[in-house]
Amino acid sequence: MDERREQLIAVALDLFSRRPPEEVSIDDIAAAAGASRPLVYHYFPGKQALYEESLRRAGRELAGRFEEPADGPLSERLYRVMGRYLDFVQSHGPGFAALLRGGSVAASAGTSAVIDEVRRAAHDQILSHLAVPSPSPGLRLTVRAWIANAEITSLEWLGERSVPLEELQLHLVQEFVAALTLTAAREPALAAELAGFFAAEHPAGPAGRLVRELAGLFAVPGIADAVAALAVEPAN
Repeated sequence: MDERREQLIAVALDLFSRRPPEEVSIDDIAAAAGASRPLVYHYFPGKQALYEESLRRAGRELAGRFEEPADGPLSERLYRVMGRYLDFVQSHGPGFAALLRGGSVAASAGTSAVIDEVRRAAHDQILSHLAVPSPSPGLRLTVRAWIANAEITSLEWLGERSVPLEELQLHLVQEFVAALTLTAAREPALAAELAGFFAAEHPAGPAGRLVRELAGLFAVPGIADAVAALAVEPAN
């Protein structure tokens, strides 16, 4: 691989990570790389091609952050994954925010394909961690919905920084555990698998903390009675 081409991609990715793509020009990339404008055009027909190649490079890196050894409790594995994901979102904020929100003039079929590939990689990695022999359509939908929620939530966080990063990381994992539990309540086969998931969890982990928080909520006077009433099977 040509080292000069690789340098141009790396420089462009750095610029696109710090600024929306429409605010980065070929001249900006050439200057940051210590190269001439004609040299950039020697390797790439225009900014869009360079942007898409930079995005593919970033997409491979982001997809790789969902890889995690299948050791230890599920929620703790996902907590580490989300830590790497949010670190990436934070360091590549402006460019990815513009793209994922559909507000970038540089968005195209090529850039959309990169993002879709990242989403597929995340979906497959999460399912591999669940290790369910035959994931149901409902479970697949739950995973896809959670990935979409993680995107939306993290991008909103980029604009507001209203909570510490570690708190967002924990909340996203707990939201997945809650969504998984709700799905299992509707699917007996998944419920049988869920017993093993909870048995492997630690009290100090994200799932353990969520269970204690919910138990405390349901013990609040008024809420406890209301929940108990809702749990009664309605008469036919």
